[in-house]
Amino acid sequence: MHKIMLATAALALMISGSAMAGDVAAGKTKSMMCVACHGMKGISAIGMYPNLAGQKEQYLVKQIKAFRSGDRIDPSMKPMVAGLTDTDVDNLAAYFSSLK
Repeated sequence: MHKIMLATAALALMISGSAMAGDVAAGKTKSMMCVACHGMKGISAIGMYPNLAGQKEQYLVKQIKAFRSGDRIDPSMKPMVAGLTDTDVDNLAAYFSSLK
């Protein structure tokens, strides 16, 4: 029983540790390619583009990776995310999730 509790605690720490894996400052630098549609601070002035500010980090990672892989299709997003590395994705997600 003790080993199960220990394993569960270790897994929880691994999951929570990866929840904030990105570098906010690096994400802010990389976000310059996003501002035309999603706004300078992640708040879009154009109704068809979603606000990214304050979104959950893991959600943003999942969505960006889905655009990149083609699991989620949007003609304007595909070229924007095609060259992003996993680190870039983590950093962008950290940045936008840090905004209010």
